[in-house]
Amino acid sequence: VNDAYSSFSVLLEKYNTLKLNKVGIEEPSFIHPDAVIGKDVFIGAFTYIGANAKVGDGAKIYPHSFLGDNVEVGAFSTLSGVKVYHDCIIGNNVIIHSNAVIGSDGFGFAPQADGSYHKISQIGNVNIEDWVEVGANTCIDRATMGSTIIRKGVKLDNLIQIAHNAEIGSNTVIASQTGVSGSTKVGENCIIGGQVG
Repeated sequence: VNDAYSSFSVLLEKYNTLKLNKVGIEEPSFIHPDAVIGKDVFIGAFTYIGANAKVGDGAKIYPHSFLGDNVEVGAFSTLSGVKVYHDCIIGNNVIIHSNAVIGSDGFGFAPQADGSYHKISQIGNVNIEDWVEVGANTCIDRATMGSTIIRKGVKLDNLIQIAHNAEIGSNTVIASQTGVSGSTKVGENCIIGGQVG
């Protein structure tokens, strides 16, 4: 072959697909009556799927996952023990690893005259486009208003923080322990090493 590394990855993917090829709904799990579940889906035990949530064809939701109200998960995406808060959108062929949190509140507090801080409601969402991978224990905060956006083809390592209203451009890769502050815009095809702030 011309590219041994890429060819090797194809073989590994085929092996992994066979190993992880599960379908059906395990019990106990909770699926709201208004949720829409596609064909050939796997939903693992102890999973919660909220009202008006949508799970696309061929998606795999492994045990201990939480999909809040109005969450959308696209076709052939895989979530393993992931928490996705209400109104967030996840595209097709997305992989999100264990203990990632999608759509938790952005860090917004207004200082008060008495020295305390008043919480600013975070009413936006997170929009993850197709072919994104999100590593374990990575957190992507919902926007204050509008969307925190992860563009198509982005790869995020473990233990990354993406703050509210940030936008990560397509095909950008970010290594572990990187923090991206609120409203930051990262362009396309960027390579960000570990522990960058």
